[in-house]
Amino acid sequence: MTQIYLTLEDEILKELMLGNREEAVAKLLNKVFDAVLQAQATEQLQAEPYERSDERVSQRNGYRTRSLTTRVGGLVLHVPKFRNGNFSTELFARYQRSEKALLLSLMEMVIQGVSTRKVTEITETLCGTSFSKSTVSALCQELDPIVEAFRCRPLERHYPFLVVDAIYMKARNENRVKSRGFLIATAVNDEGNREVLGFEIADGESEASWSSFFDSLKARGLRAVDLVSSDNHGGLKKAILKHFHGAAWQRCQTHFSKNLLDKVPKKLRSEVKSHLTDLYNAPELSDAKSRKQSMLEKYEDTAPKAMALLDEAFDDVTAVYALPAPYRKRLRTTNGIERLNEELRRRERVIRIFPNDQSLIRLMGALLMEHHEKWINGKKYFNMDLYFDQRDEARRQALAQRAEHLHVVK
Repeated sequence: MTQIYLTLEDEILKELMLGNREEAVAKLLNKVFDAVLQAQATEQLQAEPYERSDERVSQRNGYRTRSLTTRVGGLVLHVPKFRNGNFSTELFARYQRSEKALLLSLMEMVIQGVSTRKVTEITETLCGTSFSKSTVSALCQELDPIVEAFRCRPLERHYPFLVVDAIYMKARNENRVKSRGFLIATAVNDEGNREVLGFEIADGESEASWSSFFDSLKARGLRAVDLVSSDNHGGLKKAILKHFHGAAWQRCQTHFSKNLLDKVPKKLRSEVKSHLTDLYNAPELSDAKSRKQSMLEKYEDTAPKAMALLDEAFDDVTAVYALPAPYRKRLRTTNGIERLNEELRRRERVIRIFPNDQSLIRLMGALLMEHHEKWINGKKYFNMDLYFDQRDEARRQALAQRAEHLHVVK
């Protein structure tokens, strides 16, 4: 943990008092990053500055300056040097990955003549300077292989729970601005961490588009999926049923509620929504069935189309009841991936129209890498013990039933 103290004489507070917010933030960020670098040096040397210690592995040897471009301006950081050995830090690579992607997308728009004056102003504000084509090319060569390696990495773990969705963005393609489908797959691995498994650009959400995406995931090692959560898009549903035999399909309850309530008379919507929420929160499947039946009996005359949809889709919206209770709430909707989409959308609004598909992949891929790293290194999404206990017990029962059947046959 690194602490930063400011006094009334500090330049940062003076800038804030004068209303120079951007300059103050830049100076504060500079101070924080320098403090982080010094803390990392202490950790690697196992000694504070000027501290005499038997555990010390080397000595400080001054520092070198290193520039870092951020959205609040350029920073000049002081990177520690050691007498024996090299100081190492991931601060620059981690911070600049998505920054480079964002700036690069904006710069391409300016260079290729597809930007507006507003985008030009944004670029200059973010970067503080103009960029040549050679600079853009160099950044591309550095960032693209990193994103591509992440996108095509082998999937060596077991991923029981898969969540898929698509978001639409605009990009120039074949000299025209087209709406591009950005397909995303996230999952929970066997240790209980969320991961971004992959992403792909498609013309839309046809069965062929999703099938191609699923084929690529399976070629990288995706296997033994037990539950897939998604919305009810026709092409997506067909592709899921085709590619994940034996897996349960959980229709997103949030999307389903909207579909159902659209078929309910306005004066009854609040009432029906309350009953529907009560059905979703039923402790067990038998309770959910009972609550469904009560809804059918109560509203079959006043909202017949909605009740027909409820009866037809009930098994799909309650598929999570096959899992232990702690897993159901987070897997019964696609809300988790929808929140991820909002983060992507927040950056996409700055770009508006990507100059090409590769620019879209570059920026969105870099952002997805950041979220993936946070998920992997953060708190577990699930404790998987209950899931594996249930799975092992189901296998034991299946083996016992098979043995009993063979004995009866003999």
